[in-house]
Amino acid sequence: MALEYEKSVELALQGGGAHGAFTWGVLDRLLNDERIWIEGLSGTSAGAMNGVDVADGLTRGDREGARAALERFWFAVSDAARWSPLQRTPLDKLFRDWSLDWSPGFLAMDLLSRVLTPYQFNLLDYNPLRDIVAEQVDFDRVNACPDIKVFLTATNVRTGRPRIFRQPNLSVQTVMASACLPSLFKAVEIDGEAYWDGGFMGNPALFPLVDECDGRDLVIVQINPLYRDELPTTAPQIHNRINEITFNASLMKELRSLVFLAEVIEYEELERERYREARLHMIHDQKTMQSLSVSSKFNAERDFLIHLRDIGYETTDRWLAEHYDDLGVRTTFRPTFVYEESLRPAHLPEGAPRFPELREGASEKVSKPKAQASKSRTKASKPRAKTSEPRAPVSKQRAKV
Repeated sequence: MALEYEKSVELALQGGGAHGAFTWGVLDRLLNDERIWIEGLSGTSAGAMNGVDVADGLTRGDREGARAALERFWFAVSDAARWSPLQRTPLDKLFRDWSLDWSPGFLAMDLLSRVLTPYQFNLLDYNPLRDIVAEQVDFDRVNACPDIKVFLTATNVRTGRPRIFRQPNLSVQTVMASACLPSLFKAVEIDGEAYWDGGFMGNPALFPLVDECDGRDLVIVQINPLYRDELPTTAPQIHNRINEITFNASLMKELRSLVFLAEVIEYEELERERYREARLHMIHDQKTMQSLSVSSKFNAERDFLIHLRDIGYETTDRWLAEHYDDLGVRTTFRPTFVYEESLRPAHLPEGAPRFPELREGASEKVSKPKAQASKSRTKASKPRAKTSEPRAPVSKQRAKV
């Protein structure tokens, strides 16, 4: 099916609670562009939920089915949140502050989770998302979906290693394992092993997309800021930054490995397709995500989710306008920061230029038909005529669920 489209991409979807609604908007825009096919999805936590929604929707009604499935899921989340004690204060609503920093319910939950474990205060292991996922997603369809590969990451509590769940073994339990915050929920047991949130070891895992998908354009949808201008000084700010650093650590290591591979391929003149070089891209809105506190990840109000969805949609629209022609040709995200502390990299000749200068000069090589297999995958058919202007997000076309 992907051969009918001009471009194919693999998407890496980060977790981040309610901030995953930004990813909803990204997916909505990509699904609304008939020139692009999503070959694979690797997701953690909220990213895992977005991923299975897309796969389920594709089996029900192709692109529009996937867009509708995402909307139904996030609206179901907001409907359930109406009765949650985690609500903004009237003052927060007045000043359009999306955080729950002063919410009595959030403060009580935060304090409780610091002195007690879910094995003490959540004896029944209640998780409202479990019922929502079970109601919204048909996993028989997800596991049988032939058009997209889905990978979910969880962290094995005993070994500390990432566990990648794949079709045909995806289920409500694997999604819950990927989204299991150990301070709030008991570890999820699957086949005798206990799992916590995948963000500790893969937020999200990139290697399944590199190893098991045929395309070479890997797009990271970033919702946890890598960088902050201001030094955190208050307790909520410090807690927020610790959360971001922790859940970005595994991503930083995988990015370093991919940059290492790209440099070795270049200097050793290795065949790019054989050694599976990935063209890296990133869709993110650093300014918006930096403005949100960690507590807002628990804010599932519909207005907030739609706000993030719209930002994700518009951000992706701008990204496509700038980088669509780069897909299948060159890298647009160059994470040079991963080698800032590496003064004498053993894999490079003495005095060799680092990744940014190298890739700018090597972009011509990437696009040449040196590896015919790679070209055939990205240009497998004649380009289709360009589509009309993208339609508005799906919720603006239909009556709300």
